[in-house]
Amino acid sequence: LERRYKSFDQKTQDGFYGKIIRQQIQDSKTGEIGSQAIDFSQATPEGQQVSLSSFKGKYVLVDFWASWCHPCRMENPNVVKAYNKFKEKNFTVMGVSLDRDREPWVKAIKDDKLMWTQVSDLKFWNNEAAAKYKIQSIPQNLLVDPSGKIVGRNLRGKDLEDKLCELLGCK
Repeated sequence: LERRYKSFDQKTQDGFYGKIIRQQIQDSKTGEIGSQAIDFSQATPEGQQVSLSSFKGKYVLVDFWASWCHPCRMENPNVVKAYNKFKEKNFTVMGVSLDRDREPWVKAIKDDKLMWTQVSDLKFWNNEAAAKYKIQSIPQNLLVDPSGKIVGRNLRGKDLEDKLCELLGCK
């Protein structure tokens, strides 16, 4: 699409449909591996605002999930395993919940033993962080390096552990 767009003359690119296509191209690059992570801030269950940029200097897995999402809940043990294995190696997780109700969200955090930072704006599919990253299904995640660059997307299970081993080393 981008190659085709660039073949258009300037008048077409600046026209109504050209602007729509340009926006679609920009949107498709949001959260792309190699791009800079987009900062956002949301509240923890206790009401404290936490931003993605507050983790600068660490590898952070931004994990989009929800208490009502069965595939997310099935993936949580893998994330717990990775967190426990790499938390002493400059790695953490920032869970971003697409829940709309606080109680089931907090219960799932406790039940699944999610010991890392959890945030949500409790706006369900209108979650502002999810919107910034064009999240349309969950579970999804992105791995951000210490400089804020996205170095992985949708890493699950062994793929997540392998990527973290590659970046942080394994014993």
